[in-house]
Amino acid sequence: MKKNVVLIGMPGAGKSTIGVILAKMMGKDFIDADLVIQKEEGMLLKDIIKRDGPDGFLAVENRVNAGLNPGNAVIATGGSVVYGEEAMKHLGEISVIVYLRLSYKAVKSRLHDVKGRGVVLRDGQTLHDLYVEREGLYEKYADVTIEEDGLNVEETLEKTLQALEMLVK
Repeated sequence: MKKNVVLIGMPGAGKSTIGVILAKMMGKDFIDADLVIQKEEGMLLKDIIKRDGPDGFLAVENRVNAGLNPGNAVIATGGSVVYGEEAMKHLGEISVIVYLRLSYKAVKSRLHDVKGRGVVLRDGQTLHDLYVEREGLYEKYADVTIEEDGLNVEETLEKTLQALEMLVK
């Protein structure tokens, strides 16, 4: 049985928020992959993107996530983790991957400062383009998908715990 849980999804889906509470409820450690990246690189995500460009940032993110090896943790990843094939293969081997899915409308209403959050957008790419591009990748890697639209944090947590219990049985 895989002891780790990895949360994937668009920025604003609540991966970090849900992750912290889920870890407490399940008696697991909590790892925010974006914070691990910032610590290893010694700068904010947006500054790494500025320094290395989108592709350079994705390479850093892939390397850091591929190197995570906790024994019993909930890991909240950055929204772009799914571009890193090596990282996703590794995370899939050591974790149950949960996709916190939000509709584009919900993502757009939650995200106000895309650049300030360190969201990887290529020149000319809109948030909608990014959503469409990533949706298939999230679905490809997910063991479980939680439909979040219309749910509050508690309801999302409840649905996630129920889904994880079903996998254990």
